[in-house]
Amino acid sequence: MQICVFEDNHYRKLLPLVYFRPVYELRCGINDLLTNIVSEFPRVPVVLSVRNELADLVSENYPGRSVNPVFTDDTLFINGRLLKTDGLRRAASKDNAGDWYIRDGDEIAVVYCTRKNIHIMNSLFSGGLLQGTLPGGFREKEFTGTLVRYSWDLVHSASEGIEKDFAGIKKQKGEASKIYKGAHIVGRKNIFLSRGVVVKPGAVLDAERGPVFLGENVTVMPNAVIQGPAYVGRNSIIKAGAAIYPGASIGELCKVGGEVECSIIQSHSNKQHAGYLGHSYLGSWVNLGADTNTSDLKNNYSTVRVSVDGEMVDSGRQFMGLTMGDHSKSGINVMFDTGTVVGVSCNVYGAGLPVKNIPSFSWGGGASFETYNIDKSIDTMRKVMARRNVRMGSVYEKLVKEIF
Repeated sequence: MQICVFEDNHYRKLLPLVYFRPVYELRCGINDLLTNIVSEFPRVPVVLSVRNELADLVSENYPGRSVNPVFTDDTLFINGRLLKTDGLRRAASKDNAGDWYIRDGDEIAVVYCTRKNIHIMNSLFSGGLLQGTLPGGFREKEFTGTLVRYSWDLVHSASEGIEKDFAGIKKQKGEASKIYKGAHIVGRKNIFLSRGVVVKPGAVLDAERGPVFLGENVTVMPNAVIQGPAYVGRNSIIKAGAAIYPGASIGELCKVGGEVECSIIQSHSNKQHAGYLGHSYLGSWVNLGADTNTSDLKNNYSTVRVSVDGEMVDSGRQFMGLTMGDHSKSGINVMFDTGTVVGVSCNVYGAGLPVKNIPSFSWGGGASFETYNIDKSIDTMRKVMARRNVRMGSVYEKLVKEIF
């Protein structure tokens, strides 16, 4: 048997966060969705299915895995938007005879298909996406897992995700971390410091109400406070005086200061300065200018409406801040209204609140935006990536142009 982690048409509900990545690379907690899915099935071969425009990039990023294959053997198909995997292995191994599926509402979460009927699954994939409807003959199984439908599903699950992931790795041994005299550690048994972590004088790691996990070579500068549940990825820096509140999941090679609460930040992004980021999701290569602030609560305390794939959707959440795609930036003192969505490769600046839905490749502020020249956009991307010793390859550049 093999496992196929796949995308379906619902990926569009997660734009702009998934223009440059498949849905299963979204972070929620310490790990991304793919890591949590695969960890349920150690030593089982894994193949990946992804929309065609991302296939070359995913092949580069996962050189040991087959991407968008033709299926010929018994295969367990798992939706890459699967958020809660508890009990998945048990559901897949119990009474496993024949072909079966698991739904979340009316959406397919898991399918097991034997070699005899694998041609059926091949026929349901188009453009790398699972798009068809299962025919009769597949029996339904029960399972309590849930699928991610919108970015706020991840944001509001971040604390729970950190706690769950931490429980699976906290017994590993950290090495050679350095805690300076004058740093304050609260709830030491609920804190994991990876190799090379540095915690400077006056910093506070507070795991009394949730775990704190710091990846390799993380630096926590003086007088910064991190309250768990919280995760900081390898080689990231928490700036002096920062306040990192519960539910913060910060990826690799990030620089973060100011206030961050219940927010997810993918890798290689910076929010170095004062300003509040709450109940938000930032992609990679994002930079928020000094005193950039996000509103995550309306003054009338009603639920927040968010622009999703061209339509306004009631999130059903009282707290929802900024969703910002990869390579986008804000200038100093920019204020983002509750539930604002910014596409990829945008440059937002100026006084006053910008509009709440800013399309990709926009340049401007307030209600006045123009299209960001694609050649200048790529040139800036290339410079920013080079600062982190990452080279923009031809596959990545081609994808940028296709998105544009």
